[in-house]
Amino acid sequence: MRKTIAIIGSGFSALAASCYLAQQGNKVTVYEKNDTIGGRARQFKKEGFTFDMGPSWYWMPDVFERFFQDFNKKTTDYYELIKLNPAYRVYFGVDDFINIYDNLEEIKTTFESIEKGSGQKLETFIRQAKSNYDIAIKDLVYRPGVSPLELITVETTLKLNQFFSTVSTDIHKKFKNERLIQILEFPVLFLGAKPTKTPSFYNFMNYADFGLGTWHPKTGMFDVVRGIEKMALELGVTIETNSVIEKIIVENKTATAIIINGKTIKADIILSGADYHHTETLLDNEHRAYSEQYWESRVFAPSSLLFFVGFNKKIENISHHALFFDVDFNQHAADIYDEPKWPEAPLFYANFPSKTDLSAAPEGMESGFFLIPLAPGINDSETLREEYFEKIITRFEKLTKQEIKNNIIFKRSFCKNDFVNDYNAYKGNAYGMANTLLQTAFLRPKLKSKKVRNLYFTGQLTVPGPGVPPALISGKLVAELIQKSFRS
Repeated sequence: MRKTIAIIGSGFSALAASCYLAQQGNKVTVYEKNDTIGGRARQFKKEGFTFDMGPSWYWMPDVFERFFQDFNKKTTDYYELIKLNPAYRVYFGVDDFINIYDNLEEIKTTFESIEKGSGQKLETFIRQAKSNYDIAIKDLVYRPGVSPLELITVETTLKLNQFFSTVSTDIHKKFKNERLIQILEFPVLFLGAKPTKTPSFYNFMNYADFGLGTWHPKTGMFDVVRGIEKMALELGVTIETNSVIEKIIVENKTATAIIINGKTIKADIILSGADYHHTETLLDNEHRAYSEQYWESRVFAPSSLLFFVGFNKKIENISHHALFFDVDFNQHAADIYDEPKWPEAPLFYANFPSKTDLSAAPEGMESGFFLIPLAPGINDSETLREEYFEKIITRFEKLTKQEIKNNIIFKRSFCKNDFVNDYNAYKGNAYGMANTLLQTAFLRPKLKSKKVRNLYFTGQLTVPGPGVPPALISGKLVAELIQKSFRS
């Protein structure tokens, strides 16, 4: 029976869910509060420069392919991919950087040149990481987090010890060089937690990195948003922007409508791809499944200070993606998770999409995206933003041996307050809830409301967790739950 489904938000999970639900024959409408779609993956354009405002790493290409295959499509039907080589560069000091190339053999050679014997150790480590990837990404993450039994399989039973050790512990057992250790610990930061708090089973992220490589949609990550939007429209989905959700109406413990810009819109099913905590504030207290104390007790992934910068010249000595680990890695992590504060000496990430995509900047110029991970809920001000821009640009100039400050045409910052204002993000988090052992699978907030019938959730605060590939999977999982409810 055809149902009317209202989806709140237009991020990756919401758009993915809209496609699955429309494919089932439902009447699906997506309501987005901002004037453009994409959620955190929106696009920003100014003076001929183009920036992805959020996700900029295209990892796990197989997950994207699997998503489009569910609709008898391919990624190439909607966008083109370029494999980056080097995938990224990591700076540790002046004339001290490591390139991570696009194939494991070259990466092994790089490791071996830095630490004797580490090349073979890396191959063994990545083989194990691939085994975990095959279990996790091809199977476990496609389970809806309803029961702890979902995690119990023959394969996971054999790897039980990896759920009680940590990524950091395992890496330190195998490698001694601190630079190599930091490179191997880096991928789990995408899961929103410290390597010392992330179960070693999650080393499958290293296979995503070294095994599958880093890709770039031809004109940016927004290509993927546009591709999914196009497919959603082909499936009959309606998308409405500038639609601010004011309340979710509940009658007899059943979600029946949403109020948008003062107008009541009835629906058989309401699905929120918006911030989970914020969505529950749209309900009266008695209908909320999670208390403020619950949210306060969760470990959240970092917020971020972002800068979108237009330069009037080409930037030298830099790759498309670059990580700046020339300061204390562990201290910055402590400043995020242990005693939250602005880090004295921040790690940062720089992305120059115009190195790969010439349309991202006017001819002879460069578009630059800079990111500093910060503790969620931290104080945010224009003064602090400027202070930290000065810190990272000064270090950038020193490490890449060039002057660029006077070549800035414009810059736009985006930080905790903007995450709250634009995305209703709890504490201004950028990546959702961290994937720690006690916040994995069935221990995350549920896809289906525990208190209100016909109310569902999707996205980075629920199953399977943070990141673009998990967001696509989350959309699939919630659509399957909704379809199952129609049959019951």
